[in-house]
Amino acid sequence: MSDASPPGRNLAPRFEFIEWRLFWEGHLNRSDLEDHFGVSTPQASVDLRNYREAAGENIEYNATEKRFVASKSMNPRFLRVSANRLLLQLRAFVNGVLKRDDMMFSQIPSVDITPEIVRDVRAETLQGILSAIRSKSALAVHYQSLTSSRWRDIAPHALAFDGHRWHARAWCCEREEFRDFVLTRIERLGKFKEVEFDPDHDLAWQTKTELCLCPHPELSKEQSDAIERDYDMRGGVRKVEMRLSLAFYFIKRLNLDLDVLEPARAQIRLANLAEVEAAIADARDRSKELSASA
Repeated sequence: MSDASPPGRNLAPRFEFIEWRLFWEGHLNRSDLEDHFGVSTPQASVDLRNYREAAGENIEYNATEKRFVASKSMNPRFLRVSANRLLLQLRAFVNGVLKRDDMMFSQIPSVDITPEIVRDVRAETLQGILSAIRSKSALAVHYQSLTSSRWRDIAPHALAFDGHRWHARAWCCEREEFRDFVLTRIERLGKFKEVEFDPDHDLAWQTKTELCLCPHPELSKEQSDAIERDYDMRGGVRKVEMRLSLAFYFIKRLNLDLDVLEPARAQIRLANLAEVEAAIADARDRSKELSASA
């Protein structure tokens, strides 16, 4: 998207819509504006005129087709072009999160996704966790772990999604360390309690690291080239920045710590696995020292 003077508040979404249709579908009718924004025919004509005055090089009128079409040299000025954003919208639409009226497509393409296993977080649980975060308090929760089900006092300070589950990042009053608590495993909520803890001491949360992904070294040249394109690698490496506490889940989810998978199935490796794992362990140890001396 090139630089352009921002349109007025009312025109901004219409200019974006015009460019969206032109860029992704190649054409636009005046009636498209009427239907999508519920404006009159004269208003739609004014919107198109205003757009042509602002970015006339992007749009042409095709008398044969009787509609506006994108010029061959179209360079969107009011639309942030992103294939990932568009695909994310399609995914949200299939999942029922985004309504049809919120989509800019004239016709939505045939699309489907593999079913997602929904982990339903209770509204009461999230409400209590958010309240504890705001008040910097501890909250008694009846928590179901893989080994026990009992009451625990936790002082959450952040929320985190590991790609599958939502967690409360919290100070565990019992173990006196920062840990992750899966929201769907919180069965009941108890009372709020005063507690002294410093979220800045949660170094695994406060510290970011860079993961260096690369093709599995035992892949062929052709296979490695395909993986580099899949992951948009530069020079055979894709660097991904994230918090140390989330790097743990990222590594586990992509099996980056396993050497038993066949190269064609593993596809990628973490070039700096030992370095990242050492950083996670060091952050955990230093957090305990900081909290103990506070």
